[in-house]
Amino acid sequence: MSKETAHQLGTPTSSLAGWVEILQEKYPEVAITDEINRDVERLEKITERFSRIGSKTVLKNENLVAIILHTIDYLKTRTSSKIKFITDFDEKNVISIPMNASLFEWVIENISKNAIDAMEGSGEITYRINENEKVIMIDISDTGKGIPKRAFRKIFNPGYSTKQRGWGVGLSLSKRIIEKFHSGRIYVRHSEPGKGSCIRIVMNKNHWDS
Repeated sequence: MSKETAHQLGTPTSSLAGWVEILQEKYPEVAITDEINRDVERLEKITERFSRIGSKTVLKNENLVAIILHTIDYLKTRTSSKIKFITDFDEKNVISIPMNASLFEWVIENISKNAIDAMEGSGEITYRINENEKVIMIDISDTGKGIPKRAFRKIFNPGYSTKQRGWGVGLSLSKRIIEKFHSGRIYVRHSEPGKGSCIRIVMNKNHWDS
C-alpha cells in the first residue's frame, strides 16, 4: 500500500517539478516560484517517506539536534507568527544516534502539527532533549487543549481521530515509525485538559537495524 501510494504520487510530483523549473527560467525575479518549488520538494519528500514505509528501513548515525531544528525551520514558514517554537536544548550540540532521518523528521513534524492544531492559532511548542547512558528522550510540549486521560493510548490507534480536540491524523503512523523501525517508544508523558500536553519519544542510543 505504501509503495503504491509513493508510485502514484511520484509521477505528478515530477511533472510539477518540471513546470516549476520552466517558471523559474521565465520569471526568475518572481519570489513565489521559490515557494512553489519548496512545496514541490516537500511533496517529493512525502513520496520518499511513503516509499521507505513500504521498504526495509536502513538506519545510520544522524545528528538528532539538526533534524529537530530543520523541522522547526520548515514549520515556522507555514505557521502563524502567534505560534512560538521554543528549543530548550543546546542548538550547537551534536547528539548522534542511529535513525532514518527522513522518517524521524516526519514524526517530529506530525507531533508538532497536532500540537499546532490543539492550540487553535496561538501558543507555545517546547522541544526538550534529555539523555542517560542508554536512551535519549525527546519531549514535545504544547499549551493547547490537552488530552483526556482516557484517550492517552487511543490517540495512537489507526483511524482514531479527535480533531475536535485538536489531535488529528499522523500519530498512529508516528508510533509505527518509532516502535517498528527504531525500536523506540512514544507516549503521552502528561496532559491536562485546558493546559496542554507533552508527547515523549524514547530512542535507544545503540539500536541498529539488523
